[in-house]
Amino acid sequence: MKKSILIIATVALSISNVNAANEKTTLNTSTEVVTLTRDIMAQVFDWKVETDKGMYSGTSLSLESAKEMIALSSSGEIVLGTEIQSYLVLRSEVNAQRNYFWEVETATGFAKGYASSEDYANKMIALVASGDAVISKIIISQPQQ
Repeated sequence: MKKSILIIATVALSISNVNAANEKTTLNTSTEVVTLTRDIMAQVFDWKVETDKGMYSGTSLSLESAKEMIALSSSGEIVLGTEIQSYLVLRSEVNAQRNYFWEVETATGFAKGYASSEDYANKMIALVASGDAVISKIIISQPQQ
């Protein structure tokens, strides 16, 4: 958990320093305050089910839909375990057609998240893993239910 927080903080710091320059510019002193409310947030549910015949996973926009997908994918099989995790994302980042779950493991850490496009998922993996040897990376595209 600490490594994930450290990785995310490093990514945020790196992004803020991308446009750094030595030339003098006039700083914009106005501050824009954005209030995060429930109206601009969406809840995404990542579900997994392990059966005697394999493991299934996906993404849904409601808990009921996640439970329904678990039941459908494990129909007729012996369920060994289920897991549902929820994530809050900006509604503007939720693609109406697909969600992209990305996961990367490096020699020094592990991170995962959701993206609205495959390109964005690859960019996030590159940012998180920059300067480190990638052990594994996964991008899973799921239609929203």
